[in-house]
Amino acid sequence: MNRRSFIQNSALASAAVLFSPNIVIGKKPKVIIIGAGLAGLAAAKKLKQSKIDFIIVEARNRIGGRVHSHKIDEQENLVVELGAEWVGQSHHTIRKMCEEFNLKLDDNTLETDLLLNDKYYKSTDWSYSKNWKATFEKLKEKYLTLTDTQKNELDKMDWWRYLQINGCIGFDLEVRELLDSTDFGESIRHVSASAAMAEYAESSIKNEMDFKVAGGNDMLAKKMANFIGLHLIKLNCAVTKIIQHTNGVIIHCSNSEILKADKIICTIPTFSIKKIEWQPPLPKAQIEAIHALQYARINKTPILFTERFWQREDFDLITDTSQHYYYHATKNQVSKKGVLTSYSIGDKANVIASANENERIKMAENALNKGFGNMASFYEKQVNYNWAADEYTMGAYALYGIGQWKSTQDILKKHFLNTYFAGEHLASWQGFMEGAVNTGAAVAGNL
Repeated sequence: MNRRSFIQNSALASAAVLFSPNIVIGKKPKVIIIGAGLAGLAAAKKLKQSKIDFIIVEARNRIGGRVHSHKIDEQENLVVELGAEWVGQSHHTIRKMCEEFNLKLDDNTLETDLLLNDKYYKSTDWSYSKNWKATFEKLKEKYLTLTDTQKNELDKMDWWRYLQINGCIGFDLEVRELLDSTDFGESIRHVSASAAMAEYAESSIKNEMDFKVAGGNDMLAKKMANFIGLHLIKLNCAVTKIIQHTNGVIIHCSNSEILKADKIICTIPTFSIKKIEWQPPLPKAQIEAIHALQYARINKTPILFTERFWQREDFDLITDTSQHYYYHATKNQVSKKGVLTSYSIGDKANVIASANENERIKMAENALNKGFGNMASFYEKQVNYNWAADEYTMGAYALYGIGQWKSTQDILKKHFLNTYFAGEHLASWQGFMEGAVNTGAAVAGNL
């Protein structure tokens, strides 16, 4: 039941030979899994445990999908996440997997400073009003008692309007717009109130921003791949055509391979689903749902500094500037150096993505100097990843707009002949690794 989901080129480059696109499978697998992100890997793990033959095909040259760990400083061994960032307190599946694979989860909770209308507030110097805090707690409790019909009615309203009519106004509403939009990747005026309330009513205190995998979140993807068997993962193998018939499926890949199986588990984002030639074609309702679902525009810019001038390890900062949100991305990693990641959403993400390196650091100075004085002398380098330009996702994670929460997702979940669907966009919350693994394991379990 969880939200945020995203991998690393360099860490797997040396192992690329193990993922040869010309693997010869001795017999026809029962299942072809499309996508080696966490949903696909979780489906494969479940099938292996059930002794069902499978193979995974992946368009990228790496595993992990939107899990994208990156070593920004080799000498200091500093790792940042260009994709999926947090493991939540209530993400029981991911936490159990980390325990199973002996992966350590580091506490990564943060305390938020605020920059609003050119005024800087330390985390201890600002708060929502008492009235709004009390009201919001009551609204969350009430949501848990709503019927499906009532939730569908709530789905017809945007999150900003819902907050406003329930007494969230002025300073409270300005801050909620900034903070909540980091969860959805767009302005909360575009988000279903039902989808938003589902998240906040069931989240941990820190909204599932509780832990990270020590050494990088892609450590989990690697462990899963090793457990599954690297020889069963075919990289650089984008699916171009799927032919389904009564006796099974045939898929054509971009590397000219043709594979046959009984069933397909398709775990890729909707933009990639639409690129495939389906024979017979996908149902009209499913195509319309694919076209209707948007993905959040998120741009991440980890900035490496020679000193951690922000001083607090649990530092993050929400702002009304173009770079939107900063957080300490190297918490728990021992070094004098440190990284603040700029996390921009919506139209702001487009602005940051189109800027050059000098322009981005100037923007960072404009925000951070308000709280810490001139920090230009500490700047070393930066990297940038714009998920809206990713050719396989065209966005970071699924964004259910007004009126889409139940109807659109229910259509996208329906199997089509011998093809079954999974992935972050079909989870109870979008954008978390937990949602990806839960949907992948569930579909494999049903098969």
